[in-house]
Amino acid sequence: MAAIDMSLVARGEAALAQLAKRKNFAAREPGVIVVFAIVGAVAILMIALFISKRMAARKGTV
Repeated sequence: MAAIDMSLVARGEAALAQLAKRKNFAAREPGVIVVFAIVGAVAILMIALFISKRMAARKGTV
């Protein structure tokens, strides 16, 4: 009885080969990455503003 099942090793090599064949999504679609970055930056700023206003209201200096 083999310590390692060779069918699992072969399947892992096939999966690795499939991953290696994939193209870089960010290089193909730079506009999508820019939109994600802008939306992420706006979301972070909105959350920071919300937290800032909450902290100011908690101190009583609105």
